[in-house]
Amino acid sequence: MKLRMKSMPLAILQVVASGALTMAVSQPAFAQQKEEVVPQRVVITGSLISRADKETASPVQVLTAEDIAKSGYTSVAEVLSNLSANGQGALGSGFSGAFANGGAGVSLRGLTVGLTLVLIDGHRMAPYPLSDDAQRQFVDVSAIPFDAIDHIEVLKDGASSVYGSDAIAGVINIILKKSFNGTSIKTDAGTSQHGGGTTYKAAITHGFGDLATDGYNVFGSLEMRHAEAIKLSDRDNQIWANGDWSSRGGMNLTRGVPNAQNSRLIATSSPFFYNPAGTGGVNNPANFQFLDPSCNYNKYMAGGCAIRDTVSFLQPETKNVNALVGFTKNLGDDWKLAVKASVFQRESENNRGVPATFSPSSFTGNTSLVPGANPKIVNVYGSTVFPASYPLNTLGAPARLYGYIPGLDPSSTQKNKATSSRLVADLNGNWNGWDIGAALGYTRVKTDIDYSGYVNRAALYQAMTRASNPFSPLGGNSAADLAAVSPHFNNQATDTLTFADVHGVHEVMELAGGTMNFAAGLSYTHKNLNAPSADLLAQGVVGNGAAYVFGKETNTAAYAQLSAPVLKNLELEASARYDHYDTYGHSFTPKAGFKYKPMDMLSLRGTYSRGFRAPNAAENGIAGSFFSFHAINDPILCKDGNPKTAGNVPAACNFAPAFVQQTTKDLSPEKSKSYTFGAIFEPTRNFSTTFDYYRIEVNNQINTAAGLPGFVPTYVRNAIFPVDIADGKGGTYSANPSVGTIAYGSSGYVNSGGTTTSGIELDFLYKQKLGDLGNIKADLTFNHMISYVLSSNGIDYELAGTHGPSVISGDTGNPKNRAQLTLGWDKGPLAVTTTFNWVGSFSALDPSVDVTECKDVASVSGRAYFYGKDTPAGYCHVPSFMSTDLNVTYKIGKNWMIKGSILNLFDRKPPIDVATYGNSNNLTAYNATLHQAGAVGRFFSLGANYSF
Repeated sequence: MKLRMKSMPLAILQVVASGALTMAVSQPAFAQQKEEVVPQRVVITGSLISRADKETASPVQVLTAEDIAKSGYTSVAEVLSNLSANGQGALGSGFSGAFANGGAGVSLRGLTVGLTLVLIDGHRMAPYPLSDDAQRQFVDVSAIPFDAIDHIEVLKDGASSVYGSDAIAGVINIILKKSFNGTSIKTDAGTSQHGGGTTYKAAITHGFGDLATDGYNVFGSLEMRHAEAIKLSDRDNQIWANGDWSSRGGMNLTRGVPNAQNSRLIATSSPFFYNPAGTGGVNNPANFQFLDPSCNYNKYMAGGCAIRDTVSFLQPETKNVNALVGFTKNLGDDWKLAVKASVFQRESENNRGVPATFSPSSFTGNTSLVPGANPKIVNVYGSTVFPASYPLNTLGAPARLYGYIPGLDPSSTQKNKATSSRLVADLNGNWNGWDIGAALGYTRVKTDIDYSGYVNRAALYQAMTRASNPFSPLGGNSAADLAAVSPHFNNQATDTLTFADVHGVHEVMELAGGTMNFAAGLSYTHKNLNAPSADLLAQGVVGNGAAYVFGKETNTAAYAQLSAPVLKNLELEASARYDHYDTYGHSFTPKAGFKYKPMDMLSLRGTYSRGFRAPNAAENGIAGSFFSFHAINDPILCKDGNPKTAGNVPAACNFAPAFVQQTTKDLSPEKSKSYTFGAIFEPTRNFSTTFDYYRIEVNNQINTAAGLPGFVPTYVRNAIFPVDIADGKGGTYSANPSVGTIAYGSSGYVNSGGTTTSGIELDFLYKQKLGDLGNIKADLTFNHMISYVLSSNGIDYELAGTHGPSVISGDTGNPKNRAQLTLGWDKGPLAVTTTFNWVGSFSALDPSVDVTECKDVASVSGRAYFYGKDTPAGYCHVPSFMSTDLNVTYKIGKNWMIKGSILNLFDRKPPIDVATYGNSNNLTAYNATLHQAGAVGRFFSLGANYSF
């Protein structure tokens, strides 16, 4: 197999690899010069049994606090987003339209955030109440404190035999500080070269007491971080953030610019009346009446009345306040109690920058989504055409009103405050030859959301048509009118998880290679998700109903593990777990692994495991949501897909219909089989490399039926009201269509098909002391996806290196290759670290939604860049992208350290991706999950640490 890493700094890699191999060949004595040090036994993620050798049968990547600090980032979400194993289905903060707005999640092996388990100190945390795609539960890593972390372990293997549900693709275990002595104060400040994103962070940690001498330790940590928003207007001079596609074979989508998609009728800088029955239609200036002299017909048609988007976010404003208190006490007789209490709070403001406009011809109503009731279309107002007698209408005929509603917030906005609370006690000791570990914990995540910018359409048109002092489209309306037309409202959702766990490890017998150990344990977990939608949304008063979920789940489990060093060079492992859920029944998940060391410098390892994901409350509880994904043509109102065909409704062509997601009670869990096989090569103490092959087969997956190939939806249609219909001559006329436009379709969840992914991962580490020249270190992680097959309805779709499956999460794309290379040099007090984060190129096609030709690529996203035209071939491929981060630290004495960072050092721009919908809005065309560093641009920061 031939791997190509386009745009990766191959020269650097070749130099590093050449130097490492030279050292391996020319200095073999290093392997014999290791000092005799008694290794410390530690517990590695994925195991219950402590070990001296940190290289286990399963591949584990460890990020130390030093590694994290040298990245130059200031949030955990930013650090984890660049993992080479993080792939398709990851969730970033740049997707403001996500169901789980404000949250960030990791998707190991590209199998979505729902199949990656995130632990804190080895224990479960309550999931974020707002699920990804209103389905997949995940832990929001954006709310985890940065400076309280001791290290992060990334287990790149299935681990359901130890942890149970969700650990199919792997486990992220975030280990917080266990103890601290003294005081540490850290500050950071940074800003983007191109505007926006200015970030301030400060943290203080203080602790006292020594476990060895005092028998206790107490510490506390407080961290505050504020990052300003990066607005679209900060970057709209860039081609990837500019809505004008007219020079690229498409349309000008800038707000307020008439084009073919909007039939040359669109809200602009001045409200205007339009007579749809007038001779000549939009080509006749006499049919227009602009209410503000700043715009006129000629200026409007030339695009001169456009409105610059100054409110959309490429990156939302965020505020974090995190507090952590830890207490550890030696109880005597080898028993120790550790208690940690924490409150992590993250605030963010999310919008899609779409200002509220008048409904020009008719308002067909909203769809309510009330728990326990069938969806129904409510608040239908009907025709909103203003008669000739309307005071402001001087056209002498009934006219439509186009414009933005004055006085309202500039877009529909959700201010999200997520508070994660956690109290966990760990008790460890020895009893009768057993090493005992017991834990008890309560965790809760609460989201408080304030809504603004939403419109009560019925109240608006009642106010506009009342006889006395009607609501004016030019502004100057009363506060009472504005409150009635656009009420502010809020909502709260909570997700709690309580757990109790006890396990013990016992030495069984001596084998040729060492001591056989046996571990066994019991666990109890209870979840309670209470996530209603805001009442005004649920009732359809100010928009279509929002997602809601209610459900409880109790899980009890028993598990065991055996570690047997049967020979000096062969270690065997086996583990198994039995889970019982009160929602569906039980699951049994075994795992086996080996590590074989045929020679000192070489080890072989492999695992086989089964895993599962239990259906959650969003899938089998009381839940409902709206969603939409790729574009379709209305099978009745736009049969041939051509918006210019006589009789077609242009707005019904190439649009993304809404679906109402419904739950299914009798779902079975998703199940998996995982295989890994790898080698560890350590010719010297300075050089090591690991090579691992993985294959994961997930079956019985829980999918929305609408996302499956071959699904034929049943659409619920609005009442029939006048719409624009194509006249076959390039124009339109207003008339009643044969049927109402599509309001929504319904879709349940089904266990169907599966996903099989395989790949290889390389981890390369080289360290060398150069005497007076200092020390160097090179660390490369590289992931190559060999295959990603989605099986559905008896058809296999190969999606590795494509944009599929686009229906998942934020339509992130599925590149085959990702890599991260870190080069470090230090001498005395000075340390310089350069990190290269590289994402390979991939196709914009998605065969799973029948997009197999370049001309249809834009339909994957449902965006109208090339409305009515074929997508140019140049956009069929998303180029590779690499950001380079530079971090420099300098120690001043024993107390001070100063640092400076430049992220995206070479100011690389994000490649254009017309197939993704996971970004800010229709005006942008970049991949916010994979290429957000390019959208931010070059970012400078300075910081200082003081410890005493």
